Amino acid sequence: MNFDILLAVSPILAVAIGGLLLMLAEAFGKPMVLTGPQAGLVSTDAGAGRSDELALGSAVILFAGALISVALWKVGPESLPGAAALAPYLIIDRFTLFFCFLLCLGGGLASLLAGGYLPEHNLDRGEFFPLLVFSTVGAMAVAASGDFLSFFVALETMSLGVYCMIGLRRGNLRASEASLKYFLLGSFAAALTLMGGALLYGATGHTDFVGIGQGIATIGKSTSAVNAPLVLVAVALVIAGLAFKISAVPFHMWTPDAYEGAPTPTTTYMSVAVKSAAFAVLLRILVIGFGDPRLASWGTGWPTIVAWLSVLSMIVANVIAGRQESVKRMLAYSSIAHAGYTLIGVVATMHSGQGTPSVLFYLLTYTVSTVGAFGALILCGRRGAEAVSYEDLAGLGKRHPAAALAFSLFLLSLAGVPPTAGFFGKLYVFSAAVDSQLNVLVVIGLLNSVIGAYYYLRVMVYMYMREPEPGAPLATPMRSGFVVAALIVAAVFVLVCGILPNTSLDVAAAAGLSHG
Repeated sequence: MNFDILLAVSPILAVAIGGLLLMLAEAFGKPMVLTGPQAGLVSTDAGAGRSDELALGSAVILFAGALISVALWKVGPESLPGAAALAPYLIIDRFTLFFCFLLCLGGGLASLLAGGYLPEHNLDRGEFFPLLVFSTVGAMAVAASGDFLSFFVALETMSLGVYCMIGLRRGNLRASEASLKYFLLGSFAAALTLMGGALLYGATGHTDFVGIGQGIATIGKSTSAVNAPLVLVAVALVIAGLAFKISAVPFHMWTPDAYEGAPTPTTTYMSVAVKSAAFAVLLRILVIGFGDPRLASWGTGWPTIVAWLSVLSMIVANVIAGRQESVKRMLAYSSIAHAGYTLIGVVATMHSGQGTPSVLFYLLTYTVSTVGAFGALILCGRRGAEAVSYEDLAGLGKRHPAAALAFSLFLLSLAGVPPTAGFFGKLYVFSAAVDSQLNVLVVIGLLNSVIGAYYYLRVMVYMYMREPEPGAPLATPMRSGFVVAALIVAAVFVLVCGILPNTSLDVAAAAGLSHG
């Protein structure tokens, strides 16, 4: 029985132990040799100058967590009797294993990007990598949470590391502002979620999602003591708190500043891992905790709220993204728009059994496409010649065709152009919405996809069809095996999920949730 428990939590446990070992390696490793004016002095930061080995170590740890998740999937979590002993605090099922794989994949690719980015931009700080690994542990626990108590602890574990990674540039005012803004607004959002959980406990007597769902199901019966208005207030608070983490409009105000001010590998990690973990727990709460037909109905429940969040996120983000001059800021608004597309699939869980699988598949395609887009942006600019604005990328297709080709592939996937993964991600989300008779929502999503294609194609126009202005700064690609490796892995997933989508969709379908 004890072995079953250890086997059930082995993906989370392996990453946590790996993070501890990485932290020790960072703290007790050989200090860097100082050169130049500092030659002869002793470095006080044992992790400085060692981003290459720490990046490789963190990537190995996280990819190992992904492989362990796959192995446990093959064994079958339902065949482990000890896994039930962890419930309701940690739910070890195929849904959890899917997100453990996805989070480890995204975190591992972000580690590789950091291995190339940090030394290039004089941010060779070893603490970045243990923070990323432990944030991933928190994200995996968020995805596995089946109780508000374990969920809140996991949420803070994930968030605290991200706050620190955003402020890695200690002397940069923009980074400090981004970190502080995310910390303050993140704390407020966490408080909303916690208050919602407290109200649900007061109304139903349960903190676990299954118990909450069972309590809500008794509303209207003569023996019920559940306060229905209190439940509705709690539902609104929980959705508002999680909408902040997925950066849905109108809870998105922090996103552009935080994404722009943070180091690009941190931005990558936030846009894929934090968002995916938030969607995981949002799905579990809505489908299991708030799955009662009356609460999951269009007229009286959460689908209307989520649908409005989806529409606002798509429209507002796409309109503003098209007006940006900073490519990184454009990608930040792009991530908000993709949260809106994903929420269409969340609404579809109301009636369609394909709702949850479509969201899971979309998050997989979004993760690899976004990692690739930010990775290509990193590759396109070295220190002193960064790729910041559209103008910086002018003529890149002629000067550096390989970097431009990589960027183009991932932008096309984000735009949803076949035969990339992003096309099938949107196709399955919209198909699930049609099954749920959400035709108006589908039309709005399709129109926004067309609008979104404008700012993605605009980058390609500058790379291939514009010549740089005389004397204008030009982005010069950097050289990094870590960044290239991350781009190759992401490109393989983008092409495989685009050319052979059925395999990934079958996995997502097997990982789906059913209403409690």
